[in-house]
Amino acid sequence: MTISEDRNRRPLVWRTLALLACLGGTGAFAQYPSQPVKMLLPYAAGGVADITARVLAQRLSQTLGQQLIIDNRPSAGQIVATEAAMRAEPDGYTLLWLNQGHAVSVSLFKSLPYDPVRDFAPISTVGFFGLALLVNSDSPYRSLREFIAAAKASPGRFNVGTTSIGGTQFIAVELFKSMAGLEFQTVPFKATPAIITAVKGKDLDGMVEILAPVIPHIKSGSLRALGVTFDHRFAGLPEVPTLAEAGVPGYEASAWNGVAAPARTPRAVIERLNKEIHAAVAAPEVRQRLLDLGVDARASSPEAMRELLVSETAKWKALVERAKIEKQ
Repeated sequence: MTISEDRNRRPLVWRTLALLACLGGTGAFAQYPSQPVKMLLPYAAGGVADITARVLAQRLSQTLGQQLIIDNRPSAGQIVATEAAMRAEPDGYTLLWLNQGHAVSVSLFKSLPYDPVRDFAPISTVGFFGLALLVNSDSPYRSLREFIAAAKASPGRFNVGTTSIGGTQFIAVELFKSMAGLEFQTVPFKATPAIITAVKGKDLDGMVEILAPVIPHIKSGSLRALGVTFDHRFAGLPEVPTLAEAGVPGYEASAWNGVAAPARTPRAVIERLNKEIHAAVAAPEVRQRLLDLGVDARASSPEAMRELLVSETAKWKALVERAKIEKQ
């Protein structure tokens, strides 16, 4: 073989080797997962987010053929779990329970060790958590319009309870105040039971909370729901209107959650997980279990989840600035 012939063959050899490398990589990920998968959850065990994640994990463990382990790493602002997920190897074996809180935290913290949009590859949403505005069953306010009218007639005198500053419930209240043109005191509590006790004891005029812990009180008649924060009526409480239709047009403040992986995770892994999450969320027993928790089960494409994260980040940034909530 002449030197000239050898040079002519080199590009073909290189292309062949590159193709074999690609096929080898695809084959390796076609076997995914070949070991247990860990999902980092930025919340403590026992809450709605934790239970939702475990319902999904149980189903995925069956369909993936490997155990999906929930690793609870709670911290203020979700930083501990999120940073650990960002630094994990992008091989599909460490996932993150990414949620609306990540969109909010960008505006609530002076700095974060990660960028929720840049540093993660969204896989799929799992569900949307509605909240509700509630009053005591003996309250004179039987509709949202009556509540708004009374609050406008006595600016600054109403007290509405919610959980800690910066949380989903708190910013939902701030959005309600802003869009309804109201002035009242938002009173933060550490735990839901204390808020419920204060409303029932008439120490508060109302409260805003996620649906899961208050559905039993609504159904028993001890609390009255004036509206839910979804953009549509919640199937578990079909008689309760949305805040938008009950008096605040355009209002929507659902919390949401989903699954993401570290950036640069192979597309084949993302697509496999997306497919399995779609199947899990569509399963009747999973949908009913989540409905009982006050969760509207909805899967998405990776691209739609990214768009949701970007739009939610912008939405809550504007609210935080308008409400002048101090950064932490």
